[in-house]
Amino acid sequence: MTSQLPSPISASEPDCLSGDLNRTFEMRFTSTPRGARLARRLAAHRLDAWGIPYGTDPHEEIVLVVGELTANAVRHGHVPSRDFHLLLHASEHARTVRIEVTDTRTERTPPGPDALPAPGAEDTSGRGLLLVAGLATRWGWNLRPGGPGKTVWAECVCATPM
Repeated sequence: MTSQLPSPISASEPDCLSGDLNRTFEMRFTSTPRGARLARRLAAHRLDAWGIPYGTDPHEEIVLVVGELTANAVRHGHVPSRDFHLLLHASEHARTVRIEVTDTRTERTPPGPDALPAPGAEDTSGRGLLLVAGLATRWGWNLRPGGPGKTVWAECVCATPM
């Protein structure tokens, strides 16, 4: 007897965040490109387990935001021998996923949401926060209370079910 496994890609948009009211995932990762990649992959898996399946627009947008914020933590917030911290919090009531990435570097802070510079045509970087601003409902950053560093956060609202 053979059982058929469900496809990870659904034909229709699912009810985003069905089930429990609140979910949280948090973990520390090495401040390396490998750590950022692992954070993105684990976040993608966790979103799928929470009812935001692979291949859906909300899933892809949230994972892209996680990828940009973790890559920025590695590139701009790296301190030798210090990890970065990822926190995902999903609230079914607000239909919101909040992403927080904390690093331990205080002196390199991002511009505010209203002060993002547009990269020049010849620039090979500088578009990550523009992507975050375009995909997230809101985003910002704050200094880390009780220690060195900062937290860059973004909130993504899942679309209503179809």
